[in-house]
Amino acid sequence: MKRTERHHLKENELAQTLAAASEALASRKSLIVGIALALLVVAGVVGGINVWRRGADVQADRLLADAMVAFNAPVVPATTTASQPGEVPAAAMLGATGSFATEAAKLNAALPKLKAAADAYPDTAAGITASYHYASSLAALGRHDEAMKAFDDVMRRAGRNTLYGRMALMGKADTQARAGQFDSAIATWTELAAGTDQELPQDAILMELAKAYQASGKQDDARKTFTRIVDEHPTSPYVAEAKTALGS
Repeated sequence: MKRTERHHLKENELAQTLAAASEALASRKSLIVGIALALLVVAGVVGGINVWRRGADVQADRLLADAMVAFNAPVVPATTTASQPGEVPAAAMLGATGSFATEAAKLNAALPKLKAAADAYPDTAAGITASYHYASSLAALGRHDEAMKAFDDVMRRAGRNTLYGRMALMGKADTQARAGQFDSAIATWTELAAGTDQELPQDAILMELAKAYQASGKQDDARKTFTRIVDEHPTSPYVAEAKTALGS
């Protein structure tokens, strides 16, 4: 075969290939366009979700910050007087923004703000933080049943094995004991004491468990728990208290 003929043959093959490819693209044009549009829509949705999340986080942080202003406000008893000549008595500060005469007044002012922050963005870090402080404020005010439900809500939102989840479980155990529900408190403290989480203060948990046993009249269990503190945590600041309890 002559060189010229081979050259023409190759040109024909190339033309046929390009023509076939063009026809294939033409037949699939609607599919390709559809896929491209779908990808654009997905990208837009993902981008929108990310923007919304960032906006939600910012707003949640603002609500939490507003609540914490009241939660961390100074308590200035009305009977407080000046400690040095010429100083303004602390009671004179009661008219200042964010100061309260009692701890209860402060917590009652913080409660609705904490709840608003917790409910508005419940699954954000700020919302979970607000939920925990809301529960602890209820407990401090003696609203035990509400506090225990709120601590359960923190564990549900944050996850039982997270930092706030574990703190909420400890808060619930303490609230159960304060409410006189000693058997429930013992069960919760026992669960915490059986854990292997190194971040939890095991000596403090055992001390609270021992006190719950004492309060419920289970003195033998209390002595065993005090003994565990002495034996297992010899450098704990609770050892002296445990030894005193064992001596008595």
